[in-house]
Amino acid sequence: MPRTVVTGAAGFIGSHLSEALLDLGHSVVGIDNLLTGDMDNIAHLRDRDFAFIRHDVTRYIEVDGPVDFVLHWASPASPIDYLELPIQTLKVGSLGTHNVLGLAKAKHARFVTASTSEVYGDPLEHPQKETYWGNVNPIGPRGVYDEAKRFAEAMTMAYHRYHGVDTKIVRIFNTYGPRMRLRDGRAVPAFMSQALAGEDVTVFGNGTQTRSFCYISDLVDGILRLMVSDTNDPVNIGNPYEVTIEEIARTVIRLVGSKSRIVYKPLPEDDPKQRRPDITRARTLLHWEPKIELEDGLLRTVEYFKGKLKTT
Repeated sequence: MPRTVVTGAAGFIGSHLSEALLDLGHSVVGIDNLLTGDMDNIAHLRDRDFAFIRHDVTRYIEVDGPVDFVLHWASPASPIDYLELPIQTLKVGSLGTHNVLGLAKAKHARFVTASTSEVYGDPLEHPQKETYWGNVNPIGPRGVYDEAKRFAEAMTMAYHRYHGVDTKIVRIFNTYGPRMRLRDGRAVPAFMSQALAGEDVTVFGNGTQTRSFCYISDLVDGILRLMVSDTNDPVNIGNPYEVTIEEIARTVIRLVGSKSRIVYKPLPEDDPKQRRPDITRARTLLHWEPKIELEDGLLRTVEYFKGKLKTT
């Protein structure tokens, strides 16, 4: 039975990854300091081969026994979080990544780290290939997240080249689905929570900026394929179907059946104007592409948020 450590296990993606690994027959050790994670996300895993350690990965990590895989998903990921927690975001991308890589090296484990499309910044290349170096403002308010992830990638490749650790880097594009927080700050949960409450739906900028939204089960499938692949180069995982932010807002309002109005507010500093992955590498190396249609995924997410609103 493979034994896998998942950092950020109580978060949105980390909890889905932990569950999928258990379904594959892995024994999972979840690590999270619960800064942005939620124990409710992993409560249903308690009766399975899942052990939870509350720990901050920016401090030394100790896990008893053998480990086969280490998946590093610890980090604030929402603009609301990393703008409020800039130092913690930088520390988990740097010190945290160093410590988790040290664990993988000590255990002779394969390492997978969660990077992000934010490493491309406000891209001058469209769609974004893994070979694109990005257009990032290192001293802007979003730079704490962008540069933390860029540093994490550099550290990961250094451990691969210098120490021979078998490392993988997944560049995650916008992902949505159950277990996101209602007031997460990212587009889909923000629009849904506002529409379900009958509030005005806030669109930043004029709404013409674009994103590409991938449903959580598709993302997890891509991550697991990358985990067992032979490649050590970064791989984009995301849905290449590109939509405007205004279109997403109107779709959410329609699916919810809300009478909410759209209101427009100034675009935050350095907010990317377009974002779409080139997934040629994922298709070629992993034989992966997304399967869940946008409206289907949004409907599943709406049902989850309806249930959450009833319990809050």
